[in-house]
Amino acid sequence: MVKLTDVSRELRLTLALALPMIVGQVSQMLIGLSDNAFIGRVGTVELAAAAFTHGIFGLFYIVGIGLLLPVGVFTARDHGAGDEAGCAAWLRHGRAMSLVVGIGAMVVLAGLSTQLHRFGQPAEVVAVMKPFFLLIAASLIPTLYFQVQRQYLDAMGRPWVGTSIMLADIALNALLNWVFIWGHLGAPALGLTGSGVATLLARSAAVGFIALWLRRERSAGGGLERARFRAMLEMGVPAGGSLLFESGAFAAAALMMGWLGATALAAHQIALSCAALTFMVPLGLSMAASIRISKALGGGRAETLRAIGFGVLGLSGVIMLSFAGVFMTAGTLLARGFTEDPAVITLAAQLLGVAALFQLFDGTQVVAAGALRGLTDVKVPTVITFIAYWLVSLPLGYGLAFHTGLGPRGVWIGLASGLACAAVLLAGRFVRKSAPGSF
Repeated sequence: MVKLTDVSRELRLTLALALPMIVGQVSQMLIGLSDNAFIGRVGTVELAAAAFTHGIFGLFYIVGIGLLLPVGVFTARDHGAGDEAGCAAWLRHGRAMSLVVGIGAMVVLAGLSTQLHRFGQPAEVVAVMKPFFLLIAASLIPTLYFQVQRQYLDAMGRPWVGTSIMLADIALNALLNWVFIWGHLGAPALGLTGSGVATLLARSAAVGFIALWLRRERSAGGGLERARFRAMLEMGVPAGGSLLFESGAFAAAALMMGWLGATALAAHQIALSCAALTFMVPLGLSMAASIRISKALGGGRAETLRAIGFGVLGLSGVIMLSFAGVFMTAGTLLARGFTEDPAVITLAAQLLGVAALFQLFDGTQVVAAGALRGLTDVKVPTVITFIAYWLVSLPLGYGLAFHTGLGPRGVWIGLASGLACAAVLLAGRFVRKSAPGSF
């Protein structure tokens, strides 16, 4: 039986770690939101092109993040056990893996850029997309390299470093968008391509700033060990697969929206940007729960696992229900912040109404998944994620979108159903895996 006093105590400690993580995740999303706000002023076609590009980019990014998640988990475990040399070694190996994954993904995306016409998107969208697509693909390398170093600092109890850098990056990204989209300060007016230039420069600058901070760390020295890479892959491949199934479902949803037209795709991007922003709160809580649970295991405090997990699950539920109320009552107002197209505004507001329904499930599933990663339980959650998104969400969304009168709303109802399925199954597994005597 978990005592309320234990939950309250552990939740305070988790929040101290989670707050800068939440701010950091929100700031990461604000970069994307500011991009969309700038691009939306260029035109609906350009916004649709950005939506498709970010959908594909997100697919590769999330797989890369999954492969690199062990850096934070294993660093936290060794930090809890007092093994500082081990912590530094995980950073060293994470950096090496991030370069391999980032460069490999960029090469694949460059190849895909020659086949954009095969994805069934509107011709006018494909016509303006390729330069922006290639720039965003190139930005994956600094993005992943930054995330490895940030995970390390989070696990070492210094989460405000990465967060502060990301906050500064918001202002830099907005300034660079203003410069390169419309040609201010003597720069050429590049439109959509200018936003890609701004994103690549801002993400590269973030890497430079965090590298300066970490130059004192011992991780710079020492060799690479096959055993550590093997351990990272044993956790990272299933974790990446789980995130791939989820993000792949959302990428497939963007693809279906493209089949429904540029207006549907643009509205989808607006609604998804808002939902993704609120998602950053439980994501930050999930990351903190994963680190605290892993550190508790490393420090031999298995009796605190449920108190940590249950506290975060409860807090996430309260927060996400609040966001649901905002989406229900202010959907039209939110949509107007991105575009002046009346058709896009109306449809985006409708999709935000559906998003309000799945806020609680979205928060629950990501927190439960993070808690399970802290327990190094990743294989079964991967199967759960596949079932929820590819056997429930996408078939249902396709059927409702193209075989009923729901259209774009049908795709989002399918997404909501998959999130609900994942939330129930993942939370139930955490309850079982964290039972007394399991560790």
